[in-house]
Amino acid sequence: MSAETEKSAAAPAPAPAPMRCQRIGCDAMFTDDDNPDGSCHYHPSGPMFHDGMKEWSCCKQRSHDFSLFLAIPGCATGKHTTEKPVTKAVSLNSKATPPKLAPIQSSKQGVETEACSRCRQGFFCSDHGSQPKAQKPVAVNGTNTEPVEKCSVPQPKKKVVNINEPRVCKNKGCGKTYKEKDNHDAACEYHPGPAVFHDRNRGWKCCDVHVKEFDEFMEIPPCTKGWHNADAV
Repeated sequence: MSAETEKSAAAPAPAPAPMRCQRIGCDAMFTDDDNPDGSCHYHPSGPMFHDGMKEWSCCKQRSHDFSLFLAIPGCATGKHTTEKPVTKAVSLNSKATPPKLAPIQSSKQGVETEACSRCRQGFFCSDHGSQPKAQKPVAVNGTNTEPVEKCSVPQPKKKVVNINEPRVCKNKGCGKTYKEKDNHDAACEYHPGPAVFHDRNRGWKCCDVHVKEFDEFMEIPPCTKGWHNADAV
Protein backbone atom coordinates (compact mmCIF):
# COMPACT_ATOMS: atom_id res chain seq x y z
CA MET A 1 0.00 0.00 0.00
CA SER A 2 1.45 3.39 -1.00
CA ALA A 3 1.79 6.37 1.34
CA GLU A 4 -0.94 8.32 -0.51
CA THR A 5 -3.39 5.40 -0.14
CA GLU A 6 -2.69 5.12 3.59
CA LYS A 7 -3.13 8.88 4.03
CA SER A 8 -6.50 8.95 2.22
CA ALA A 9 -7.74 5.92 4.18
CA ALA A 10 -6.87 7.57 7.51
CA ALA A 11 -8.57 10.93 6.69
CA PRO A 12 -11.94 11.29 8.52
CA ALA A 13 -15.14 11.87 6.56
CA PRO A 14 -16.24 15.53 6.42
CA ALA A 15 -18.87 16.52 8.98
CA PRO A 16 -22.38 17.01 7.52
CA ALA A 17 -23.42 20.63 7.04
CA PRO A 18 -26.04 21.81 9.59
CA MET A 19 -29.55 22.50 8.29
CA ARG A 20 -32.25 24.85 9.61
CA CYS A 21 -35.47 23.34 10.92
CA GLN A 22 -38.50 24.60 8.99
CA ARG A 23 -41.15 23.89 11.65
CA ILE A 24 -43.01 26.98 12.87
CA GLY A 25 -41.65 28.16 16.22
CA CYS A 26 -38.38 26.16 16.07
CA ASP A 27 -35.85 27.66 13.60
CA ALA A 28 -32.99 25.59 15.15
CA MET A 29 -29.93 24.24 13.30
CA PHE A 30 -29.49 20.44 13.19
CA THR A 31 -27.86 17.55 11.36
CA ASP A 32 -29.20 14.09 10.50
CA ASP A 33 -26.73 12.56 12.98
CA ASP A 34 -27.91 14.82 15.81
CA ASN A 35 -31.70 14.84 15.52
CA PRO A 36 -33.24 12.78 18.34
CA ASP A 37 -36.98 12.56 18.87
CA GLY A 38 -38.19 15.41 21.07
CA SER A 39 -35.38 17.82 20.14
CA CYS A 40 -37.76 20.07 18.16
CA HIS A 41 -40.36 22.27 19.89
CA TYR A 42 -42.82 23.71 17.37
CA HIS A 43 -46.41 24.79 16.68
CA PRO A 44 -48.23 22.16 14.56
CA SER A 45 -51.01 24.58 13.52
CA GLY A 46 -50.86 28.06 12.03
CA PRO A 47 -51.59 31.45 13.64
CA MET A 48 -54.97 33.15 13.93
CA PHE A 49 -55.53 36.93 13.74
CA HIS A 50 -58.64 38.83 14.82
CA ASP A 51 -59.19 42.40 16.09
CA GLY A 52 -55.49 42.88 16.84
CA MET A 53 -55.27 39.58 18.77
CA LYS A 54 -52.75 36.96 17.67
CA GLU A 55 -53.33 33.34 18.69
CA TRP A 56 -51.77 29.93 17.97
CA SER A 57 -54.64 27.67 16.92
CA CYS A 58 -52.87 24.57 18.29
CA CYS A 59 -52.31 25.63 21.93
CA LYS A 60 -54.64 28.69 22.18
CA GLN A 61 -51.77 30.86 23.47
CA ARG A 62 -52.41 34.48 22.50
CA SER A 63 -50.98 37.97 22.75
CA HIS A 64 -51.75 41.47 21.47
CA ASP A 65 -48.04 42.24 21.02
CA PHE A 66 -46.56 40.65 17.88
CA SER A 67 -43.03 40.17 19.25
CA LEU A 68 -44.36 38.47 22.40
CA PHE A 69 -46.62 36.34 20.21
CA LEU A 70 -43.63 35.08 18.21
CA ALA A 71 -41.77 34.31 21.46
CA ILE A 72 -44.46 31.84 22.65
CA PRO A 73 -42.65 28.43 22.78
CA GLY A 74 -43.85 25.54 20.65
CA CYS A 75 -46.44 23.24 22.18
CA ALA A 76 -45.48 20.03 20.32
CA THR A 77 -42.24 18.04 20.15
CA GLY A 78 -40.71 15.84 17.51
CA LYS A 79 -37.74 15.66 15.17
CA HIS A 80 -36.33 18.55 13.20
CA THR A 81 -37.21 18.61 9.49
CA THR A 82 -36.37 20.64 6.39
CA GLU A 83 -39.88 20.23 4.96
CA LYS A 84 -41.95 23.38 5.25
CA PRO A 85 -45.40 22.85 6.84
CA VAL A 86 -48.45 23.91 4.90
CA THR A 87 -50.22 26.46 7.13
CA LYS A 88 -52.15 29.67 6.65
CA ALA A 89 -53.31 32.49 8.89
CA VAL A 90 -57.02 32.26 9.70
CA SER A 91 -59.55 34.36 11.58
CA LEU A 92 -60.62 33.50 15.11
CA ASN A 93 -64.25 33.37 14.02
CA SER A 94 -63.59 31.22 10.93
CA LYS A 95 -65.88 28.45 12.24
CA ALA A 96 -68.95 30.64 11.78
CA THR A 97 -70.29 31.27 8.31
CA PRO A 98 -69.13 34.78 7.38
CA PRO A 99 -71.91 37.16 6.34
CA LYS A 100 -71.98 38.44 2.80
CA LEU A 101 -70.32 41.82 2.61
CA ALA A 102 -71.99 44.69 0.82
CA PRO A 103 -70.29 45.77 -2.41
CA ILE A 104 -67.76 48.54 -1.99
CA GLN A 105 -69.02 51.73 -3.60
CA SER A 106 -66.63 54.25 -5.18
CA SER A 107 -67.14 58.00 -4.95
CA LYS A 108 -65.24 61.21 -5.61
CA GLN A 109 -64.37 61.53 -1.93
CA GLY A 110 -62.66 58.09 -1.84
CA VAL A 111 -63.47 54.41 -1.46
CA GLU A 112 -65.96 53.25 1.17
CA THR A 113 -64.20 50.90 3.60
CA GLU A 114 -66.93 50.22 6.13
CA ALA A 115 -67.81 46.89 4.44
CA CYS A 116 -64.20 45.65 4.43
CA SER A 117 -63.51 43.38 7.41
CA ARG A 118 -59.74 44.02 7.32
CA CYS A 119 -60.21 47.80 7.46
CA ARG A 120 -62.63 47.49 10.41
CA GLN A 121 -60.10 45.33 12.30
CA GLY A 122 -57.33 47.88 11.92
CA PHE A 123 -55.13 45.86 9.51
CA PHE A 124 -53.57 47.54 6.49
CA CYS A 125 -55.57 46.67 3.37
CA SER A 126 -53.91 46.92 -0.02
CA ASP A 127 -57.28 47.80 -1.58
CA HIS A 128 -58.18 50.69 0.74
CA GLY A 129 -55.03 51.48 2.72
CA SER A 130 -54.20 54.67 0.83
CA GLN A 131 -57.79 55.90 0.39
CA PRO A 132 -59.18 58.51 2.83
CA LYS A 133 -62.51 57.97 4.47
CA ALA A 134 -65.41 60.11 3.27
CA GLN A 135 -66.00 63.08 5.52
CA LYS A 136 -69.41 64.19 6.67
CA PRO A 137 -70.59 67.37 4.92
CA VAL A 138 -70.50 70.48 7.07
CA ALA A 139 -73.33 73.02 6.67
CA VAL A 140 -72.21 76.54 5.80
CA ASN A 141 -75.15 78.35 7.43
CA GLY A 142 -74.57 76.76 10.79
CA THR A 143 -78.13 75.43 10.96
CA ASN A 144 -78.80 71.79 11.91
CA THR A 145 -75.10 71.14 12.28
CA GLU A 146 -73.64 68.53 14.57
CA PRO A 147 -71.12 69.72 17.16
CA VAL A 148 -67.56 69.15 16.02
CA GLU A 149 -65.39 67.42 18.60
CA LYS A 150 -61.96 68.93 19.00
CA CYS A 151 -59.13 66.43 18.86
CA SER A 152 -57.13 66.93 22.01
CA VAL A 153 -53.74 65.28 22.39
CA PRO A 154 -53.53 63.67 25.85
CA GLN A 155 -50.58 64.66 27.93
CA PRO A 156 -48.12 61.80 28.47
CA LYS A 157 -48.20 60.36 31.96
CA LYS A 158 -45.00 60.68 33.92
CA LYS A 159 -43.65 57.32 35.02
CA VAL A 160 -40.75 56.68 37.37
CA VAL A 161 -38.50 53.96 35.93
CA ASN A 162 -35.59 52.24 37.63
CA ILE A 163 -32.70 52.53 35.17
CA ASN A 164 -31.28 49.18 36.37
CA GLU A 165 -34.57 47.28 36.11
CA PRO A 166 -34.74 44.76 33.23
CA ARG A 167 -37.58 45.64 30.85
CA VAL A 168 -38.93 43.95 27.71
CA CYS A 169 -39.08 46.08 24.57
CA LYS A 170 -42.54 45.98 22.96
CA ASN A 171 -41.54 47.47 19.62
CA LYS A 172 -42.69 45.20 16.77
CA GLY A 173 -39.95 42.79 15.74
CA CYS A 174 -37.72 43.47 18.79
CA GLY A 175 -38.88 41.86 22.05
CA LYS A 176 -35.41 42.12 23.64
CA THR A 177 -34.75 42.60 27.37
CA TYR A 178 -32.88 45.81 28.17
CA LYS A 179 -32.04 48.25 30.98
CA GLU A 180 -32.93 51.92 30.69
CA LYS A 181 -29.37 52.94 31.50
CA ASP A 182 -28.17 51.16 28.34
CA ASN A 183 -30.97 52.54 26.13
CA HIS A 184 -30.06 54.92 23.29
CA ASP A 185 -31.35 56.09 19.90
CA ALA A 186 -29.95 53.06 18.02
CA ALA A 187 -30.34 50.32 20.62
CA CYS A 188 -33.55 48.87 19.16
CA GLU A 189 -34.12 47.34 15.72
CA TYR A 190 -37.84 47.14 14.96
CA HIS A 191 -40.67 47.59 12.46
CA PRO A 192 -42.48 50.94 12.94
CA GLY A 193 -45.29 50.01 10.56
CA PRO A 194 -48.09 47.47 11.08
CA ALA A 195 -48.01 43.89 9.87
CA VAL A 196 -49.87 43.35 6.59
CA PHE A 197 -51.91 40.19 5.96
CA HIS A 198 -53.77 40.20 2.66
CA ASP A 199 -54.87 37.10 0.75
CA ARG A 200 -51.86 34.77 1.12
CA ASN A 201 -49.20 37.46 1.47
CA ARG A 202 -47.60 38.45 4.75
CA GLY A 203 -45.29 41.40 5.31
CA TRP A 204 -44.60 44.78 6.90
CA LYS A 205 -46.02 48.05 5.58
CA CYS A 206 -42.99 50.06 6.73
CA CYS A 207 -40.35 48.27 4.63
CA ASP A 208 -42.71 46.95 1.92
CA VAL A 209 -41.43 43.37 2.17
CA HIS A 210 -44.00 40.62 1.57
CA VAL A 211 -43.63 36.83 1.51
CA LYS A 212 -46.01 33.90 1.24
CA GLU A 213 -44.61 31.55 3.93
CA PHE A 214 -45.20 32.44 7.59
CA ASP A 215 -41.75 31.33 8.74
CA GLU A 216 -40.22 33.59 6.06
CA PHE A 217 -42.37 36.45 7.39
CA MET A 218 -40.99 35.93 10.90
CA GLU A 219 -37.42 36.14 9.54
CA ILE A 220 -37.89 39.55 7.83
CA PRO A 221 -35.21 41.75 9.46
CA PRO A 222 -36.26 44.99 11.17
CA CYS A 223 -35.91 48.11 9.02
CA THR A 224 -35.61 50.89 11.63
CA LYS A 225 -33.37 51.69 14.59
CA GLY A 226 -34.42 53.70 17.63
CA TRP A 227 -34.99 53.61 21.38
CA HIS A 228 -36.27 50.51 23.17
CA ASN A 229 -39.83 51.07 24.41
CA ALA A 230 -41.46 48.89 27.05
CA ASP A 231 -44.73 50.85 26.86
CA ALA A 232 -45.37 50.60 23.11
CA VAL A 233 -48.95 49.92 22.08
